[in-house]
Amino acid sequence: MAIEVKNVTFSYPNSQVTAVENVSMTIEKGERVAIIGQNGAGKSTTVKIMNNIYKPTKGTVTVDGINTKNKTTAQIAPHVGYVFQNPNDQIFNDDVTKEIDYVLRYWKLSEEEIKRRREEAIDVTGIRPYLEMHPFDIPLPIRKFLTIAVVVAVSPDYVILDEPTAGQDLWGCAQLKTVMDFLQSKGKAVLTISHDMEYVAENFDRIIVMAHKNIIADGNTKEILYRPDILKEAHVKPPLSAQIAQSIGIRTKVLNLKELTAAIS
Repeated sequence: MAIEVKNVTFSYPNSQVTAVENVSMTIEKGERVAIIGQNGAGKSTTVKIMNNIYKPTKGTVTVDGINTKNKTTAQIAPHVGYVFQNPNDQIFNDDVTKEIDYVLRYWKLSEEEIKRRREEAIDVTGIRPYLEMHPFDIPLPIRKFLTIAVVVAVSPDYVILDEPTAGQDLWGCAQLKTVMDFLQSKGKAVLTISHDMEYVAENFDRIIVMAHKNIIADGNTKEILYRPDILKEAHVKPPLSAQIAQSIGIRTKVLNLKELTAAIS
């Protein structure tokens, strides 16, 4: 089962502006996939089409065999969870626990199941110290983890993270890895949009590169990040470790400090 995007084009209503054009991809359960490219390449529009925030102007999107055409965003949300770049766009309750519980109560789950999911999401995202605070009093980087906790509690099979490392410190980046490891252990797919190539190189096995409102490359992370022609077209730089390795003539493909140290030694 998978998300299948086939020949999708999206133009904004009442506008001549086309955001993505003839895009096709498949995201399977259990995968970790990063979509990279400069602003305006069509990344955010593409993932919003996946979870049915936007309807394709042309083409089809199916989620585990379900055509999204005649479905609402709410009907697709249990299958495809989306965490916005700005958490303020998603939070609407005045209590952390209520925020996590909201959809679960809407679904009329048992109190036992609501508590189980809530506690699991709180522990995985590391937000327990902030439960007594108003959501908008929580520091913005931590607030992002509240929106992630909501999606973890809903437990969709596909989780989209939009620029998750933006504003995060070392703790936040480590906690993101904990969340992704947890999701993958449950067989979930994790899809991210990111400009942070260190984060992408460390955590994702597959990269989809977008430019000119379309996909220009799709493949193994190490192979993609060592394609200067593709990166140049997408206006993306490789991770710093890869840049250093290439500058000093190391032929081994390295993506992080550990691999760079090993290659030098």
